[in-house]
Amino acid sequence: MPASHRRRPSLTASCAALLAAFSSPAWADPAPSYFELLARLDQSPAAVEAGALVEAADARVRQAGVRPNPTVSLDVENAFGSGPFSGFSNAESTFAVTQDLELWGRRQARVDVARAEAGTAVLQRDLAVIDAAGRLALAYAEAEAAQRRAELAEEGLDLALADARAALTLVEAGREPLFRGIQGEAEVAAARATYDEAIAERDAAFARLTAVAMLAAPVTEITISLLDLEPRSIPSGDVAPTVRVAEAERQAAERRVGVERARTRPDVSVSVGFRRYEVEDATALTFGISMPLPFFDRNRGNVDAAQAEVRAADARLVSARQDAQADRAAAEARLASSASRVRAADAGVSAAEEAYRLARLGFDAGRISQLELRATRTALISARSTAIDARLARVRAEIDLARLEGRLPFQGAQ
Repeated sequence: MPASHRRRPSLTASCAALLAAFSSPAWADPAPSYFELLARLDQSPAAVEAGALVEAADARVRQAGVRPNPTVSLDVENAFGSGPFSGFSNAESTFAVTQDLELWGRRQARVDVARAEAGTAVLQRDLAVIDAAGRLALAYAEAEAAQRRAELAEEGLDLALADARAALTLVEAGREPLFRGIQGEAEVAAARATYDEAIAERDAAFARLTAVAMLAAPVTEITISLLDLEPRSIPSGDVAPTVRVAEAERQAAERRVGVERARTRPDVSVSVGFRRYEVEDATALTFGISMPLPFFDRNRGNVDAAQAEVRAADARLVSARQDAQADRAAAEARLASSASRVRAADAGVSAAEEAYRLARLGFDAGRISQLELRATRTALISARSTAIDARLARVRAEIDLARLEGRLPFQGAQ
């Protein structure tokens, strides 16, 4: 029996087994669209945490405006001693209420700091929501890209199987040597390994999306594309959120200087009460004023520390402005470049598809070798993979630019 006939059952069986093995399941649980998930963003842990911190800051503002509680005191003298002071008959009892006056703008300075910190918390909450939206968009795009790569690997396996069958037909007809059929089987095995790897990456990306989006059911399919959504340019002259946060932190640091300066002045308290004289069976009114003498502690160290923190906040603000300006220019350039890259990749895919179609016709007619067919198939798979990478790069560029502009990714692009 010729070698080609001995080899044919192996090739045919391998092709049939591979075709059955990679067939996709009929069930799927489509994920909600990106914009549907974006509407639930306020339920994300980052948004909940940031919202709770804002509530805490608001509560501290209310607490900062509360006056200190008065102090009640009761003093008893000349009681339960010896001689004439035995018992309580000669006792003198004083009941007094003392109140801290909070002079020199202490309370207002404290309220100003709390309000500045509350404003910072609001800005940090907005930035946290934008960051959470960016993570969601990236997880969604990466899951969709992984799904497309798995589909591309499946298509590559289909093409490898078709080419292997065509090579087997030529081997059986004696128009190609036996090693061409063996080579086709090896290519099918390599395509199968690539497909298995792509499926694993897809499942991992789906798991990440399920976790980031906090979905109850695991995602097994994405039907509404984010990769194909072209970002709309939204001109914005607003300051970057990171710069606004740095400005708010600088303002809070500056107001802490006012608090520390108010503490350098005496803390004045007044008291009022009455004294009971048991011997005379009489009562007298008492009142007084007290304040510490600033001989040793004048709070200079805390004032200097607060002023140093202002200088540090100034430096962070300058750095934030410089970084935001540079990052924004870079993000705009990357977004424009990725858009051009997507158009070029799509054109490359169209050309590669036509080249493979013509190469396959030539191969079936015996005018093109298997090596040339394999080269055009590889070029087609590469072109489609490049198109996926270009779209994913566009999503990343949009996420970066949206963060710098203080908006959600793909805002207004529905």
